[in-house]
Amino acid sequence: MANTSSALKRMRQNERRRLRNRTVRSKVRTAVKTARTTVSAENVSEAIRALDKAVTKGVVHANTAARKKSALARRLAAAK
Repeated sequence: MANTSSALKRMRQNERRRLRNRTVRSKVRTAVKTARTTVSAENVSEAIRALDKAVTKGVVHANTAARKKSALARRLAAAK
């Protein structure tokens, strides 16, 4: 357990951020899974939007999001 007040504060901050990151990551995973199972322009654009938001918030690395967006775009192009 942390002893100093700064360490206690850091623990509180980390916990709040962990919970926030978990919800954002969950939304991204759900959107990507939906887009992969039912490939439509609407679902893919929604997943891309969720990925971009996660990158902005620092939850997902930019290259990871770019890779997932590219894969979704390829699936959408193949489905047409």
